[in-house]
Amino acid sequence: MLYPIVHGSPTPDADGPPIQVVHIDTHDHERLVAWFLAPKPGRPTILFFGGQGGGLSFQSGRWRRMADEGVGFLAVGYRGHDGSTGKPSEKGLHTDARAAWDWLARTTPAQDIVLHGFSLGTGVATRLAVERPARALILEAPYTSTADIAAEAWPFIPVRLLMLDQYRSRDIIDRVSIPLLIVHGSADEVIPFEQGRTLYDLAHTPRRLVKMVGSNHATLTRDGLYDQIWTFLNLPLPASTAEAGHRVAVEVESAP
Repeated sequence: MLYPIVHGSPTPDADGPPIQVVHIDTHDHERLVAWFLAPKPGRPTILFFGGQGGGLSFQSGRWRRMADEGVGFLAVGYRGHDGSTGKPSEKGLHTDARAAWDWLARTTPAQDIVLHGFSLGTGVATRLAVERPARALILEAPYTSTADIAAEAWPFIPVRLLMLDQYRSRDIIDRVSIPLLIVHGSADEVIPFEQGRTLYDLAHTPRRLVKMVGSNHATLTRDGLYDQIWTFLNLPLPASTAEAGHRVAVEVESAP
């Protein structure tokens, strides 16, 4: 249930940004498919880890917004997904993340790499932020652990004893030392906003919590997520990235 396989297009949209399909080899001999767009001069590159069942081809709105800002990205197809070899597991996805960072770091200084996880990918990105240097960490609709989500859904089952892959971000978020942005929708029906707030409260690094009022789990990009990301990264925002009629109000907290 944690790793549903969704089959999307194996190649980027021909009418979209000039994304390259690249292959990344892991130390345990898997080969990952990833999509890469080089940044414009002076812009960072986002290392993106997607959500549960969210294939690369279903993220066209993200890719377009990053390309419009001149921001580069490397988006990883987890093992077993998007044409990547292997079988997904928590250990395997962390291995994939390290391999992706290593691949990107060959040409990109760590201070120009921004780690960004969405949903399931927030656990992957948080662990990587503890293990590898980067400019910043962005957690979009994050959880404290996947076991905490399951426990809310099935309160009469001892899921914390039964689940193998728990991605316990709450246990390591205090070890993140780079600036942290958490963005969460107040109407998220998949991962409650309170779990994002808990991570914010547990973190010790300079951090910002953005509540997008009325946004659900899958509507953050549509509702102006990248307005918050570009502001956090001190990048120019010539116009809102929200779709027409969908820009929502936000409530922002920050801590040094």
